[in-house]
Amino acid sequence: MAENNQGKDDVIKKEVNVKKEITPKKEIVENLKVKKVEKTENQETKEAIKEFKMEETTFAKPVKSTSKDTSGKFIQKKKKRKIRRQVHKGKAFIKSTYNNTIVTLSDLHGNVLAWSSSGYLGFKGAKKATTYAAAQVVLDVTEKVQKYGLKEIDVYVKGVGSGRESAIRTLAQKGFSLNLIKDQTPIPHNGCRAKKPRRV
Repeated sequence: MAENNQGKDDVIKKEVNVKKEITPKKEIVENLKVKKVEKTENQETKEAIKEFKMEETTFAKPVKSTSKDTSGKFIQKKKKRKIRRQVHKGKAFIKSTYNNTIVTLSDLHGNVLAWSSSGYLGFKGAKKATTYAAAQVVLDVTEKVQKYGLKEIDVYVKGVGSGRESAIRTLAQKGFSLNLIKDQTPIPHNGCRAKKPRRV
């Protein structure tokens, strides 16, 4: 009898343990269900707010920059603001050849601020290498550089074209203070054989 009683006690204890284990699991499942319901309600409210905002933007304020996504929703793009930096000192590179005149203005590190050439301005053929074309190129470049506030310039000249002197003069006339004028024309020290002279 004592053994039977012990067996019954063990069975009762096991049932109690099973009940104790079952009750917290059920509570957790119910809590999860409640949370899921709350989440779905929150998602619905968020979607409703988004739709309301989208209606406001489409009717009240016309959106300028929008792109259609694959899902069909409109996404507003953010425009990057360009920061204008002030450059007081810089370099001017004048490349004057027999065919063209190219003027480039940069900061002291060599980052290009503006450039122009006689071909870019619309001169064609032999007119590209003239002194007038070189002066017009410099005027075009100085207009582009005004927003940077450039005042002092180191001038580097390359080439033996007729526009080199007029370009330097025009730079001086436009109010730039020329700290340096350096000729960087490459001169061969009897390297490659020269071309035969043209017969005109």
